Formats: sequence, structure tokens, C-alpha cells
Amino acid sequence: MAAPRGALVLMGSGELTATMVEVHKELLGRLGPGARAVFLDTPAGFQLNADQISERAVAYFRERVGRGLEVASLKSAAAARAYEGEVALATLRRADYIFVGPGSPTYALRQWKETSVPAIFAERVEEGAVLAAASAAALTLGRFTLPVYEIYKVGEEPRWAEGLDLLGKFGLPVAVVPHWNNAEGGTHDTRFCYAGEIRFRALQALLPEDVAVLGIDEHTACVLDVARGVAEVRGIGRVTVRRGGGESTFAKGERFRLSLLGGPALAQGGEEGRSGLPSPSEAALREEASGEEGLGGEIRRAEAAFEAALGRGDPEAAAGALLDLDHLLWAAQRRPGDEGDLGQGREAFREMLALLGHAHGGAQPETAPSAPLVEALVALRDEWREEGKWTEADALRDRLRAAGILVEDTPAGARWRPLPGPRDPS
Repeated sequence: MAAPRGALVLMGSGELTATMVEVHKELLGRLGPGARAVFLDTPAGFQLNADQISERAVAYFRERVGRGLEVASLKSAAAARAYEGEVALATLRRADYIFVGPGSPTYALRQWKETSVPAIFAERVEEGAVLAAASAAALTLGRFTLPVYEIYKVGEEPRWAEGLDLLGKFGLPVAVVPHWNNAEGGTHDTRFCYAGEIRFRALQALLPEDVAVLGIDEHTACVLDVARGVAEVRGIGRVTVRRGGGESTFAKGERFRLSLLGGPALAQGGEEGRSGLPSPSEAALREEASGEEGLGGEIRRAEAAFEAALGRGDPEAAAGALLDLDHLLWAAQRRPGDEGDLGQGREAFREMLALLGHAHGGAQPETAPSAPLVEALVALRDEWREEGKWTEADALRDRLRAAGILVEDTPAGARWRPLPGPRDPS
């Protein structure tokens, strides 16, 4: 694997308080003024106040960080298979700064493992993005995850759950433990993410010898610059590394090499080397795709044409790029040697379709729909029905309805008409 260009930020708590404002600002500043920040709501997806948490995050970024923050709403694995879920995944794939926070780590793990979210996290960091994970989300990123609610609230025996092991993909065999210095218990020990010393000693004994514990105090961030192989402590507390029976503690402003966590020294050229956090531009991606051979290159060129059409507000050209990709994939199914790229192409197609519906549905209510665009999509649905692609055809019909277009099947063929009144959100 090529050296990743991005960074992971693990926050012990306080992700929406004054103590983390400068951390968010600095990391977004490294990415540049056009960096796209996105909040993912899955860890709190089961909570009745999940939307309020998202609203609070958006307001915090606007008022305290001085940046816009989009919400990728993916409250469950089932939601990922719906139209809104496709839009959320597409939003994540284009994010430069992914922010994930409070909730239940085990709930988040159950949902994400049935989706492409873990792969998107890894891909974005590899390509130069920042993944900022706080509290519950930070717990999920290691090889093992502490089931906080199950142990502290339900009374289950100390155990570890299998984590996403995103850090493991970058050579870091780690269990992340936020809320390391928690003192909410008052009369009882709630350090070590509410486990307390006695239970955490038992938990640590359950870990394989090669897995390090990365403990992060509350209102503290550990910035892992995987491109340079170093970590830096920010905020008001400390970061603790336990490995092989030893313990090292680092205060605000101090750095340590990621090799201390058991991984390889990833730094290229030492600590002073440039981190490479800024993401490649869309123009650079298009230039890269122009010379790529085979089906993979054709997919990338179709994506580039689609993005360019959306960028200049040309829905007909965007629909044309979508149709071109559909024909490419249909032809590739009959050719030997292209099987490996078909999955990538289908995922790209679903993402483009979701983005096209989102862009069209976001128009002002008084704006008339583009007839050529709708005709092209209805024609595509007809093709799918003829080919027996009933699931895809039904999904396209539903997304047109969500955008305010009703498609009706008649003996003479499909016909469409705008729905009266506001757009149907279902």
C-alpha cells in the first residue's frame, strides 16, 4: 500500500466545545479554504435526538470554527440502502474532513460493517482527507472496541468487541480508549472510559500482546499524521500509550513516533517532511483518468464527465454521462477480463444516480423540471425493465418520485408527469 497522505484525529471528548475549536480550525486550514467538511451521524442514529446532535455540530462549525459543515445522515445500515443513504455515502466519498462523534460504539460498528463506510474512511485518509473521530467514534477505529454501555450500564463481564481496525490498515495495532481520565463517577472510579482501574486491568489482560492501548484524556486530541509517522497531542489533557507492560504519557504540544504504537515508521524523510494533507484536485483526477487504460479508465472518465456536467449546471450532459456508464457496464459483462472493475463501476453508477437525483431534487419548487433529463431517465428505466433489472428500475422510479416526477406504466409504455405541490420526500 502506498504511504497514506491524510490524518486521523482521535478526540477523548469535547469535540463540540471550546477546547477543540482550534484543532478543527488548524486541520481544516491545512486542507485549504475549499475543504469540504462532513458530519456522519451513525453512532447516535438510534437516539431520538440524533438530528439535534447533527444540528448542534453544524451550528458549532458555523459559529465557532467558521466553516460550513454538511451532514451525511446514515442512521442505520438499512438507511444506507435507501436513496438518502446513497446520497450520504456519495457525500462521504467527496469529503475532505470527515467528523464523527458521540453515541454508541457497538451500534455504529453493527451498522457500518454492513455498508461501505469503513472502506470510505480508509480511502479518504489514503487520498489525503482528515478523519476526526471523537468519543464513541474513536472507540471504533482500533482492532478492538470497548463496549462501554454493555459493561458500564448493563453489567456485562469485561470484554472487547471487534473494531473496524482502520488504524490496523495503516500498520497500527491499537485499541483506542477515549475518556481516559473521566471522573464523572464521583464516589466510584470511572477512569479508562468508565471501566475503572480494576475492570480495565482485566480488559487489558485480554488483549493480544501486539496490541497497544492508546488512551486519550477528555478535551484532548491525538493527531495521527500517518504520512509522516508521528502523533501530536492537542487540547488540555494527555495521551497515554500502554504497550508490552510499559506506559508512556504525552502532554499538550508533545509529539511521538507512531512506531511507539507497534506499527512501522511511516515517515518519509523524517518528522519535518511535508504531510501532504491537501487532497488532489478534481482537475488532477481527470488528468489522471485520461491516461488510464481498460474499463477502469472508462469508468473514471465517465465519472469526470458527470462531475463536470453537474459543476456547470448541465443536467442533460450529466444524464448522458450516466447513460454512457450504463452502456459501458452492460457491454463489459459480456467481455472476459473486466470482471474486477464491474463492482467499482456499479458503485460509481449508484453514486452518480443518487447525486443526479439530489441535484435535481434540490431545485426551487417553482423551477420547471428539465424534460430532456426526465425523458433520458425514463428511457433508461425502460431499458432496465427490458433487461430484467427490476430492482434498479424500481429504485430509479422511486428517486424520480422523490424529485417530484411521477412515472406511470401504461399499455402504450411509460409516461411521466410532475407531481403537484411540494416535492414528495419519500
